[in-house]
Amino acid sequence: MIVLGIDPGSVICGYGVVEANCSNFKIIEYGVINAKKINSEFNVRLGEIYTRMLKVIERTRPDYAAFETIFYSKNVQSLVKLSHARSAAIIAAAVKEISITEFSPREVKKSVTGRGSASKEQVQFMVKKMLNIKETPEFFDSTDALAVALCHCMKSGSPAKSSKSWAAFVKDNPDRIVKL
Repeated sequence: MIVLGIDPGSVICGYGVVEANCSNFKIIEYGVINAKKINSEFNVRLGEIYTRMLKVIERTRPDYAAFETIFYSKNVQSLVKLSHARSAAIIAAAVKEISITEFSPREVKKSVTGRGSASKEQVQFMVKKMLNIKETPEFFDSTDALAVALCHCMKSGSPAKSSKSWAAFVKDNPDRIVKL
């Protein structure tokens, strides 16, 4: 099963593609679409997110696309812009007829760290351990997207689901777990 995880954003949109096979996870590709660096015009950035997400999908051919849901803080304008960017990425997956799932930020954090209130640094640390990533990605957006993909893998209804629980991962990979 190949899963595209997306951490949507109108400035930086993170993505990560993971392959799950039994209790093993393999990284295929990850990165960010630095939309604001490409163009400061908001509507052009939405087009860039859509176009570049289509290219990622065509390169990696995922079976599923998993998105982090939006949470509302205080700034309504930020929420609206984030919703637009998220829609651009969702439409790219929908056009390619990829099954789409959504997970709350708390659910994603809990699936990779065991704590729903984990920090971005803790999520990044565990994603790097789980996928054996040596370098530290420049943006949390890419490791957040990989966490979304891993969350889908661990919570999916696939035949491998029983081996995708956090407890099973810890049991199968004692060398990848670091006690803090």
